[in-house]
Amino acid sequence: MIALGFAVLAALWIALAPFLADALVVERPIARADAFLILSGAADYAQRADGGARAFQDGLAPRILITDDNERGGWDDRTQGNPFFIDRMEGMLKAAGVPAGAIERLLGKVHGTDDEAELAVRTATARGYRSILIVTSDYHSRRALWAFDKAAADNGADLTVGLIRSPSGPRYPGRYTWWMTRRGWRTVGAEYVKFGYYWLFY
Repeated sequence: MIALGFAVLAALWIALAPFLADALVVERPIARADAFLILSGAADYAQRADGGARAFQDGLAPRILITDDNERGGWDDRTQGNPFFIDRMEGMLKAAGVPAGAIERLLGKVHGTDDEAELAVRTATARGYRSILIVTSDYHSRRALWAFDKAAADNGADLTVGLIRSPSGPRYPGRYTWWMTRRGWRTVGAEYVKFGYYWLFY
């Protein structure tokens, strides 16, 4: 009987897991924005930079803003050091054909999506931007959009916030199998914890 109960719970979890992943994924495209903002994200920098470069080449905005999470990556043979992720992201954007003059680092260090939202909304308001297009990863998209919408509302900003998801790479967990890997729990599982924290305290 106990074995049957475990089997039923396992079957329910397998059926539910893809929907838990899907619930985190949103997109809000806009035809054209005043600027992109590629969200920092340590190990996800390459995926997000790829999405930002593609969107720039598609002409969705004339400039790309990037934020500094003040974190370093692993050893890089080319530079013979451990570059900051913001340096790696900027390098990837340039290598993908984005002109250096179209890339801007926002001043200040950010420690989370809420910091990025506040910084971007204040910057956009000061510059008179009417719209901004966020670029981030699949499973980060719902919390990111929520944080930016809230920051815009809290600051009384007349700002249209859009969001596009950068393409999922081979390192990113799939909707059916995320719960089978440690990285899956760090993305999908942890995202629910972070979203709950944001909802309660942000």
